Amino acid sequence: MKNWKHARAAQLTLVIATACVACAHPAAADSNAPHQGGGAAPLVIGHRGGANGYLPEHTLEAYALGIQLGADFVEPDLVATKDGHLIARHEPNLVDTTNVKDLPQFAQRRRKLMLDGVEVDGFWASDFTLAEIKQLRAVQPFAERDASFNGKFQIPTLAEVIELVKRKSREEGRRIGIYPETKHPTFHQQIGLPLEDRLLEVLNRAGWNHRNAPVFIQSFETANLKYLRSRTSVRLVQLVDADDVNADGSIAFNKPYDKPYDWVVSGRAGLFKDLLTPAGLAEVRSYADGIGPWKVYLISSACKTIVNGACADSNSDGVIDERDRKLLPATDVVSNAHKLGLVVHPYTFRNEQRRLASDYQGNAVNEYLAFYALGVDGLFSDFADTAFAARAMHLLKTDPGYARCLVNERRCDRD
Repeated sequence: MKNWKHARAAQLTLVIATACVACAHPAAADSNAPHQGGGAAPLVIGHRGGANGYLPEHTLEAYALGIQLGADFVEPDLVATKDGHLIARHEPNLVDTTNVKDLPQFAQRRRKLMLDGVEVDGFWASDFTLAEIKQLRAVQPFAERDASFNGKFQIPTLAEVIELVKRKSREEGRRIGIYPETKHPTFHQQIGLPLEDRLLEVLNRAGWNHRNAPVFIQSFETANLKYLRSRTSVRLVQLVDADDVNADGSIAFNKPYDKPYDWVVSGRAGLFKDLLTPAGLAEVRSYADGIGPWKVYLISSACKTIVNGACADSNSDGVIDERDRKLLPATDVVSNAHKLGLVVHPYTFRNEQRRLASDYQGNAVNEYLAFYALGVDGLFSDFADTAFAARAMHLLKTDPGYARCLVNERRCDRD
């Protein structure tokens, strides 16, 4: 029996009334979860947990809250410790997301390493055992977000994240998944701590190394996804990055965000954008099940006023940000990917008004609605509650039977 289960009535939807989110969960954490109208409802993917808009990212607390707020999948970014454990951190450099720089016992660990061709100063997970990692505490890396929880939460292992997700699935009465990213796989190979087989070993122990497991594995590199495809049937997603968006809305490809780093090492020509051409998508289809593009590849924006080649403060608020930009027409990336059977999961959606183009009128819900209407199969959000509520609104607009589901979730049950 597949059904839409309501997360708890106490869900903290901060942007619109909670009444409209009651039934918006897919029945199972998969890419083809049906809703009342028989189509596929887009997944809410908890970016760095899905509650890192409120709590320090990649902590069990952030994953648990992200699930409570409506995430179908939570995303643990994976890096390796000195003794080979996989832990959830956004980068192998711990300096921005933990309190390591404040702990005198680790002061001598600070050093510079080459990361994807760039010298970076910091504290590296690969210089710490898991026991030492457990002495650290997470901090909020975004200055504009609540820092009152800094230093309170530990750094989890992948195994601990899976244990939490399984338990929350039972408590919520719905199947929740994980969406791990292998962070800087070439870097980890170069330091003798490759991620891929370690990841598959953890999935094996969890019983989740199979096609129907609630798992997607993602990477910004291509070679390690091809390696994984030869060793697992778990769904794989090719991430597609870039450096910036130019004033005219074109995408900037400045190093080191110009191409997958394994292409740099192997000498392969090309840019990230080449993966989204018809030929590039066909190549991706040979080893992966979907794409995770930066959202500007789907809908970009241009400066409303350009002075000397740069954005001007068009709204006269004293700062230059996304509010000084206007949306451009959508590209054909989604439709081209769907023709090949690839799912499309863009990133990253955030609530802060400075991150929203003027067309969205300061309301993050409007951005989600635009991408849901475009036909994406899911999206990565720092604020799972906003993504969840916007999805319910989208379904109310597009699914004639969804209102009945919203009022009486038992009507959403289907064989």
